[in-house]
Parts: sequence; structure tokens; C-alpha cells
Amino acid sequence: MLSRDDFIFTIGYDGDAAVVDGQAKRRYGSLSTAGLTEKGLFRAAYSSAIYSKDPGELQTVLDAYNKVSGSSFTAASPLDRLFGVFPVTVKRTMTL
Repeated sequence: MLSRDDFIFTIGYDGDAAVVDGQAKRRYGSLSTAGLTEKGLFRAAYSSAIYSKDPGELQTVLDAYNKVSGSSFTAASPLDRLFGVFPVTVKRTMTL
């Protein structure tokens, strides 16, 4: 299973490997879900909330994103598709 930071900053997949944005991981990897949200890094914040499985974190991201974008997404909305975030099982990572 991917570490939290690898999951949050995965930008794609190459076969059975997750491709991780190493620069973003180094720069923002220490931030919490709320911290990522405050920086406007909504995809990373959403990934962090998904990884944590904490409904409160997910709601924090949703509320902030809706406020900034003028949207009205809910936890039942298909945000996985919006942000391109899907939990998958991979055995290795490639850092760019």
C-alpha cells in the first residue's frame, strides 16, 4: 500500500507503479488535510481526506472547495472523478 504522502501526490500510474510528484511531496508532504486545503491544493487535500477515511476531513475539503468554486458538492458527489483520485493497490512508486 502507498504511504500517505505517495498517495496524496500521485499524478498517474505506469503499469503497476504509482508516479509521484516528488517536488510537491517534498514541499507540501508535511501539511495536514486542513493545511493543504488552506493552500488551495484541493486535489491533494481531497486525496489526504480519502486516505485518512475521516468524514470530518472530507467535509472540510468539500466546504472549502464549494466556497471557492461556487459549487454545491456533497460527500455523495462523484468527487473521485472531479479530482481524478481513486484508491488503488500498487506495489511500487516512481518519483519524478
